[in-house]
Amino acid sequence: MTRVHAFTDDALGELDATGVAEAIAAGRISAAEAVDAAITRCEQLNPTLDAIMRDDFARARSRATQHRDGAFAGVPSVFKDNVPVAGLPMTEGSQAFPTTPAAKNGAVAAQYLRTGIIPIATSTMPEFGWTCSTESRTFTTHNPWHTRVSAGGSSGGSAALVAAGVVPIAHGNDGGGSVRIPAAACGLVGLKPTRGRLRAGESAKMPVRIVSDSVLTRSVRDTARFYAEAEKIYRNRTLPAVGLVDHPLERRLRIGVMLDSPVAPATEPSIRRVIEQMAKTLEALGHSVEPYTAPVPQYFADDFSAYWQFLAYMGSRFGEQTFGKGFDASKLEPLTIELAKRGKAKLPKAPLFIARLLASSAASRMAFRRGPDVVLSPVLTAPTPELGFLGADVDPSVHFDRLLDLVGFTPLANASGAPALSLPAGLDDRGLPVGAMFSATHGAERLLLELALQIEEAQPFPSITALAG
Repeated sequence: MTRVHAFTDDALGELDATGVAEAIAAGRISAAEAVDAAITRCEQLNPTLDAIMRDDFARARSRATQHRDGAFAGVPSVFKDNVPVAGLPMTEGSQAFPTTPAAKNGAVAAQYLRTGIIPIATSTMPEFGWTCSTESRTFTTHNPWHTRVSAGGSSGGSAALVAAGVVPIAHGNDGGGSVRIPAAACGLVGLKPTRGRLRAGESAKMPVRIVSDSVLTRSVRDTARFYAEAEKIYRNRTLPAVGLVDHPLERRLRIGVMLDSPVAPATEPSIRRVIEQMAKTLEALGHSVEPYTAPVPQYFADDFSAYWQFLAYMGSRFGEQTFGKGFDASKLEPLTIELAKRGKAKLPKAPLFIARLLASSAASRMAFRRGPDVVLSPVLTAPTPELGFLGADVDPSVHFDRLLDLVGFTPLANASGAPALSLPAGLDDRGLPVGAMFSATHGAERLLLELALQIEEAQPFPSITALAG
């Protein structure tokens, strides 16, 4: 097993994003030193990880000399390659996109930059984020815990860079598990927030807004601090405030445990073992833990698949209108082409599957009103696969079937818009991270973060440095 990381005795050390921000604010290090350390780490490790789409080192060094405000002032970070960032191309992991630099920051990048972070690069993602491994015809992103294993996807580049210590916090987004899955694969914290919690980019135009932007971090406090700061910049008044979550949960919850997905094959034993142990930890913390079956209709998987395919068709068919002059559909990868073909065939059914996906929001709220406060489940039905299992050269029909079998849990929250959080829960039989997912009703991010702090305190997350040889 080959583990790699960039943690060393430099300005970043083993600090999380909060620790780096505090060190800068106290004058123990400068923003320039933090950024230089991140760039050095990136230059040393990215040839192995292959997690950078485009670097922005020169501008990062310049920004580090300027005064910045925000909770993460001066902290180096990266943006996933699917949000407009002024001065950089946005290509969504695809060769089909024009490489024209964006003229201005999109809504997502603007909100993130106001937290004080300094982006040093954009990170890799599979084309359009259709799959849960960050692989393409032009790059393969490796998991720092084991370089022959996937870093997850579609925010796999960001996850690999955070897990390996290149940066302490990174942007990601989640349209079917794309923050939670790489968090699980790389031993990180990954929260998919309630729909509308943060500012939305182009995803706001979707018929069903399944995509939510977020961050990948190594500590719960970093995720909590990000949401507290983001809320100062943009506050959605239709949702309960999150505020700064700085203490563990202090009350007893009803927690339902869902070991198997209602729409996918049974969860494999090495994953079940970790989730069952997490359930015991929750019981030891005083929570009421009971088996739970989500009231999810069998047609959900078909509806969500059809919606993915619908989006692939729309993106392929109207790429130039959507993504700009120079979009070349002939350069799309086989999986996108296959999904688009299926999406075109299912266009007559679009009103039905879109309506049923939209209805899942009310159904989710009702299920939590009648059921547990929080649902514990795996993130994936099986251990994180080795690279190539979901590679760009796999027959696209086989690829999509494998994908659906793996992601039986995560899309539920994307359709409903409810929040869900992946936490490092333990290690599988190979010694690689396994994520536990905690789901709750709309607007319950504070509850999830308080519970996460309680779990992190009781069961510290596995450390890549402690286990590296």
